[in-house]
Amino acid sequence: MASLDNTCRLSGCACHPSRRGFIALAASAMAAGAGAGAAQAEASSQNAPTRIDVHHHILPPQYVAVARDRLLSFAPNYASVLNWTPAQSIEQMDRFGVRTAMTSLSNPGTWFGKADEARALARMSNEYAAQMARDYPGRFGVLAALSLPDVEGSLAEIAYAYDVLKADGVAMLTSYGDKWPGDEAFAPVFEELNRRGATVYFHPTAADCCSALIKDVPAPAVEYMFDTTRAITSLLFSGALSRWRNMNFIFSHAGGATAPIVERIIRLASIDKAVLARMPEGPAADLKRLYFDTATSTSPENLGAIMKLSGPDKILLGTDYPFLPMQATLPGLAKMGFDAQTMQAIERENALRLFPRLRK
Repeated sequence: MASLDNTCRLSGCACHPSRRGFIALAASAMAAGAGAGAAQAEASSQNAPTRIDVHHHILPPQYVAVARDRLLSFAPNYASVLNWTPAQSIEQMDRFGVRTAMTSLSNPGTWFGKADEARALARMSNEYAAQMARDYPGRFGVLAALSLPDVEGSLAEIAYAYDVLKADGVAMLTSYGDKWPGDEAFAPVFEELNRRGATVYFHPTAADCCSALIKDVPAPAVEYMFDTTRAITSLLFSGALSRWRNMNFIFSHAGGATAPIVERIIRLASIDKAVLARMPEGPAADLKRLYFDTATSTSPENLGAIMKLSGPDKILLGTDYPFLPMQATLPGLAKMGFDAQTMQAIERENALRLFPRLRK
């Protein structure tokens, strides 16, 4: 099979896109992280890359062809990002010391109203990601897309992704229509993932109820953070976190809006006896099982707060590339004041526990 960069050239996609909007974002992020943090963020050319980025997106040309309008509706200023190529990821990974990126689709995922289309998009995207991993050995992992809310198709794709493509995990959105992951409708999917001991990464979206609540405020500004919290509370209050104990759950952006209200969530979960009965070890213990990535969330107010809940062994490096430059996260992480051992855990060792294949 041809390499993905050859595929890109043959398909006519632009492998050297205009980066005006991207550079503007990067410049802004660089200014915010100037000084010692920025100096530590960029890898020295003498050092081999060691970081593992668990929040790193792919945009296969065939996927973009179908999802372009929806992608731009969520991120109208990111048109240049739609011309992403694997080579661009490698260039940035080398520059910033990222050894391996665990790839996934971003919002809007695969579901546009038709199960057959969603299944085809998930299969195509997963095969694309697996080919990336073969083209660049050791540089990419695969967090497989599913066709949710299509449960039957998702179960078939889990089998194909794990048994044929040897995927490292699964990527989901924080909600689908009017359902969050703790909904009983998704139980067969989680039962199968639990059987396989899967790691599931959740990327935020905006639920149908709330995507345009406030005029001129884009959904990523607010709703992504709250939908992440809704997904977490859905899993907690439904008892799913207690029920599916053989799985690992990763949430983006330091858990969104969870950290500031986590004590309130725990208190209210404890008051309702029926809810509490679903959590034999209690809500706090269930929440401490969760993993969180650092993407654009490295201030004391969010990453610092979630650290109090989870501890450093549950924090993972994430960058949200290519929708955001790596400079939007790495300088802030460097300035958090972690000692060398903790930083090594966040940037690499914690991910190796979840994705042991990477040790090879």
